[in-house]
Amino acid sequence: MNIKEKFAHHLTDIVWPTEKEEKEEYWNVSGIIKNRSNQHLKFDVRIMFNMPKGELGKKGTTLSKADKMVFETSDEWIVVDLKELHQYIKTHKLTVIALEDIVSKLDWNIFLPKTILK
Repeated sequence: MNIKEKFAHHLTDIVWPTEKEEKEEYWNVSGIIKNRSNQHLKFDVRIMFNMPKGELGKKGTTLSKADKMVFETSDEWIVVDLKELHQYIKTHKLTVIALEDIVSKLDWNIFLPKTILK
């Protein structure tokens, strides 16, 4: 099971993007977060990768049509609002931001356990 399918266990009303949507709009799955929301959202659930100094990273773009960006840790999913993240990055003129800073400095974050919901 890939990262998108694992995260999708936290969603209802799931919609998968076309190949074109995924490549041009930068979202990987759409749905409603179970027991947390009634809003249908688009999620950027691309995998994280090792950066040059060894820390995990994830690339993003302000061109994304995703509503939320999802980060995977060993025990949870961290869902971040992209509008708030983009505004923070622009305001502080950042090109790189640590996940710890995202979690501590942004208001709209949801933490979902990696256990599979029924």
